[in-house]
Amino acid sequence: MPEVTVCQVAECAYNKDDACHALAITIGDGTHAACDTYFLHPSKGGGAPRGQVGACKVSGCMHNTDLECQAPGITVAALQDAADCLTYVAR
Repeated sequence: MPEVTVCQVAECAYNKDDACHALAITIGDGTHAACDTYFLHPSKGGGAPRGQVGACKVSGCMHNTDLECQAPGITVAALQDAADCLTYVAR
């Protein structure tokens, strides 16, 4: 599974020291490449050394094969009101 190499969404419950620590994240709702695992919580969680992409529901991304990300790593950042996958590239 590709790593979340950069996560710039510091307020996410899984972000510690500017890195994702969720075991696996899900990207997308079918059309928008947002991090579906992103959420706010008063305490930080996640025990993985580095988050990985478990599933991607954005089939229109060039890195998506059979709903799994094939990019070597992804970058997540806040865009407008969402945590988006900046590695997304339309087919």
